[in-house]
Amino acid sequence: MNRPGLRRIDDQRDVMVDLGNERPQLPARARNQSPIVPRASIAGRALVAVVAIMTFLAAMTTGVVLLISASAAEWQSDVSSEITIQVRAAQNRDLDRDAATAADIARAQSGIVEVRVFSKEESAKLLEPWLGTGLSLDDLPVPRVIVARVTPGTPLDLAGLRGRLTAAVPSATVDDHRAWIERMRSMTGATVLAGLGVLALVIVATVISVSFATRGAMAANKPIVEVLHFVGASDRYIADRFFRHFLMLGLQGGLIGGGAAIFVFGFSESIATWFSGTPVGDQFAALLGTFSLRPTGYLTLVGVAVLIAAITALASRRTLFATLAAIE
Repeated sequence: MNRPGLRRIDDQRDVMVDLGNERPQLPARARNQSPIVPRASIAGRALVAVVAIMTFLAAMTTGVVLLISASAAEWQSDVSSEITIQVRAAQNRDLDRDAATAADIARAQSGIVEVRVFSKEESAKLLEPWLGTGLSLDDLPVPRVIVARVTPGTPLDLAGLRGRLTAAVPSATVDDHRAWIERMRSMTGATVLAGLGVLALVIVATVISVSFATRGAMAANKPIVEVLHFVGASDRYIADRFFRHFLMLGLQGGLIGGGAAIFVFGFSESIATWFSGTPVGDQFAALLGTFSLRPTGYLTLVGVAVLIAAITALASRRTLFATLAAIE
């Protein structure tokens, strides 16, 4: 006796077992969504963190070097466009008259476009960073300072100017700041070399970290590699599958580290703007200028991030082929 309920269950079972021509056909791309090398088997977070930290350090070092180089160039440009004449007090001579005579000689010199004579109070104020405030300098023979601005690119006859000043005002001396400019150039060169050294250390550390991570991933996926070799896959085919993973990890780390460095410099520029006019802001402005990178500087930071990501990919690729040769 056939019950209606049992017949209905058998009909459903037949439909589930044999779909015949009604079986759905999946496209080839949909049937091959799962990668050969599982992404979860590669410890990517640690490598992304390492690459991000290295990129951040490299970008910060590069940005600081660019700031110091730009500030040093501005200092050198400002200082090289000026000369300083100092008139000291001498016996039986009027200091104010000697200062006025020296200023007239400087104005008559070819190539000098502006001459400013500091008053006694202004000259004394220049000594406040060393002597402090609130001191009476009336009894001290404070020299007069004269600042002359030179036309940029115009050669100045300093020897002739010194000779005329010495003849008219024996206590006058001329300083073209050449020694200070040479020291500034030496300091800037040393800073650039130090920055390049730090960048080289970061690159070496990145290569070592990526090499160890690549070897660890290959060791963890050794059975998969052996099966691929067994079915006839070449080393290049296997390396490409791993290389894609490490390339994406390197790009992620470079994007995070580079973005963090760009944010720090942009935020620091905003802070410098807020503190402008304060003693702290003036000290930072004297050391690093406006503490702002030019658009080319930010592009350089992006280039550093891309460089670290490329180094990560190249280091992983080289380690992949070496490890595959050892597995064979």
